[in-house]
Amino acid sequence: MKASELREKTIDQLDDEFVKLKKEQFNLRFQKASGQLENVARVRQVRRDIARIRTVTRQKSLGGAK
Repeated sequence: MKASELREKTIDQLDDEFVKLKKEQFNLRFQKASGQLENVARVRQVRRDIARIRTVTRQKSLGGAK
């Protein structure tokens, strides 16, 4: 997911995506703890996507982004 894609979405859409990714992150942590996680790179991807969403949301709330 790219930041440019996120900037096109509304804050409500970003919030929905944020909740979805937080649930996925929880499930990945649970799988890792139980030894069932196969795609370990996905943990990093989800964490970075969450950071991107939070950054774009913050920019929009401050009025800095278009």
